[in-house]
Parts: sequence; structure tokens; C-alpha cells
Amino acid sequence: MGMVTPEGIEKEFTLLSATARHNELWVRDAMGDLPLLREETLEMLALGEVIARKAVYGRQLAVRSAREAGASWSQIGAALGISKQAAWEANARWIDEQEEQHRRADYRGLNEEQAAQERELAGSAEEG
Repeated sequence: MGMVTPEGIEKEFTLLSATARHNELWVRDAMGDLPLLREETLEMLALGEVIARKAVYGRQLAVRSAREAGASWSQIGAALGISKQAAWEANARWIDEQEEQHRRADYRGLNEEQAAQERELAGSAEEG
């Protein structure tokens, strides 16, 4: 078996299926009845990263949808349990990270035009 990486398994799993598999492995590991094999422990680690990445991406999609629906940064921040400024800043960092990812990998992240559209949609923390 080759190296288990998040990139290697990411396309195989949805957030739901990755969570279910991670939970299955975690419960087995926690119960200790049938010890996990090395490959399974590495899979559990990689699945944790896949879950985190998919959750962040899902959060950003929800933020985008909320902005498109006219939600203010105050409303978005309240829904996330943070301030409007923190919500806006997290979104701005995500856009920057996605643009950088596209520069490095070309096929992932946001290209320049997409990043500009995201920034326009985001506006400022003081807007709407």
C-alpha cells in the first residue's frame, strides 16, 4: 500500500462518508478490542484532515451563500459565534489562501478573476 495522504483519499469521500469512516476507525481504536493496523491509523489521520478541509470549504460556501442572499457580516458573524469583523477577516484570509493555492497548483483554489469576484461579494466588514 502506498502513502496515505489527504490528497490521495479526498476525492473518494464526501464529508459524510469521511466522517463515518473516521468514526468507525476511532471507535475501534478507542475500544481497543481489535487494534488498528498501521495503515488504518494513517487512514484515520488522513481522514481527519479531509474532514477538516471539507468542513472549512463547506463553511466558506455557506458564507458565500449568505452574502449572496443579502446577509450582513453582523448576521454571518452571529451565525458563526464570532464578531462581524472576525467573520469578514476569516473570509478574506480564505480568499487569499485560495488565490495562492491556485497560483501554486493552477487547477485548485481561485484564479485571479474568481478571487476578485469573491472580494467584491464580500465587500467590507462595515457593509450590509
